[in-house]
Amino acid sequence: MTPVHAKKLFAEHQTRYVLAQFVDIHGAAKAKAVPVEHYEMITGEGAGFAGFAVWGLGMTPDGPDFMAVGDPKTLMPVPWMPGFARIACDGHVRGKPYPYCSRVNARRQLGVLAERGYTMWTGIEPEFMLLKRTADGTLTLTDPTDQLDKPCYDYKGLARASAIVDELSRHMRAVGIDVYQIDHEDANGQFEVNYTYADALTSADHFSFFKMAASEVARGHGAIATFMPKPFANRAGNGAHFHISLGTSKQKNAFYDKADKRGMGLSQLGYWFLGGLLRHARALAAVCAPSINSYKRLVVGRSLSGATWAPAFIAYGDNNRTACVRVPYGRIEFRLPDGAMNPYLATAAIAAAGLDGIDNKIDPGEPLNLNLYDLTLEQIKKRGIGLLPQSLNEALDALDKDEVVKGGLGAGLAAEFLRVKRMEWVEYSRHVSEWESQRYLEMF
Repeated sequence: MTPVHAKKLFAEHQTRYVLAQFVDIHGAAKAKAVPVEHYEMITGEGAGFAGFAVWGLGMTPDGPDFMAVGDPKTLMPVPWMPGFARIACDGHVRGKPYPYCSRVNARRQLGVLAERGYTMWTGIEPEFMLLKRTADGTLTLTDPTDQLDKPCYDYKGLARASAIVDELSRHMRAVGIDVYQIDHEDANGQFEVNYTYADALTSADHFSFFKMAASEVARGHGAIATFMPKPFANRAGNGAHFHISLGTSKQKNAFYDKADKRGMGLSQLGYWFLGGLLRHARALAAVCAPSINSYKRLVVGRSLSGATWAPAFIAYGDNNRTACVRVPYGRIEFRLPDGAMNPYLATAAIAAAGLDGIDNKIDPGEPLNLNLYDLTLEQIKKRGIGLLPQSLNEALDALDKDEVVKGGLGAGLAAEFLRVKRMEWVEYSRHVSEWESQRYLEMF
């Protein structure tokens, strides 16, 4: 978008400020409001931030400024904040792209694919729950009547949240993000809003924008929109599945091949990419399921909710939702990522793992088209099926040993990610929970 087009947009929407926006290492949105008269400053030298004040930028208090340089293609109004627009930014330090910036790193890794003639397309499916706090501070559902044992696709649950999801959908569509379906998901109070796929960098931008919108729209209705992977032990968790394909100059979806002998419409290129995802799945877990809470979702064995869609098994299948990767004919659905992931880091890690699969022609083996949840651990082991990590610490150990996925993040950013997440694990390990007090206080 040229400065002329930007000024036209500002006039049409009566825009007074532009949010120069980026994300921290956790994927949380950060921004400064810049008057539109200084828009060209954002797209030039950038808006300045003290990098030490932001998680994961690898800076010290005596370091240089982190300059958020706007990508003009991403400029759009913020419909729930009249008078504001948003531009997604790449971090620069001393005039150069900063490798600790998540978006800069995703752009770099996608550039590696581009050098090979590939464009990565992704569609991210955001799941979230609508909650509120009671007078005593505990969390409960926004809609107290949403109590079915199997609430997925429930009309009443959708209808009673329609004011929130409709406003959210209208805001997304108003800026050209094409919402094509909304549904009540498998947990009480849980929803999913699907919008059209895009090139992987744009898709990550859209996911960040969606989270910004959902949190503020819900707040306007007295609710909390949470992307926390597992807010309740007895309800299904919040995933953020990635639908993935690669395009070339000759074929928009080079993963598609109707001659696939397995009947999944997947090309040899697609199978190799899939092989890379499976080989590096344990390390990918650290990036795609990056919180302590994520591993309350990725359980092996019976879930306390009585049912689960979360993939604990390193396997793939034809429309098999119990596997880490599902193949919905001619593309790949990577079911590991959850709502806590940084979309730029996840994109870069997935791209690196998939490219390793292509480079080394990694065979993913035969699909497993059975309910993996029904198998015992002994049966899983006998079949040679790998398990995803069952804690963040285990996932971080796997990442630390995986040079391909760390390479996808870049050496400095990978080290920073491991440092920040190790700190998170130590804090969690030292925390004394209510469960511990109830169990142990008078046991001995």
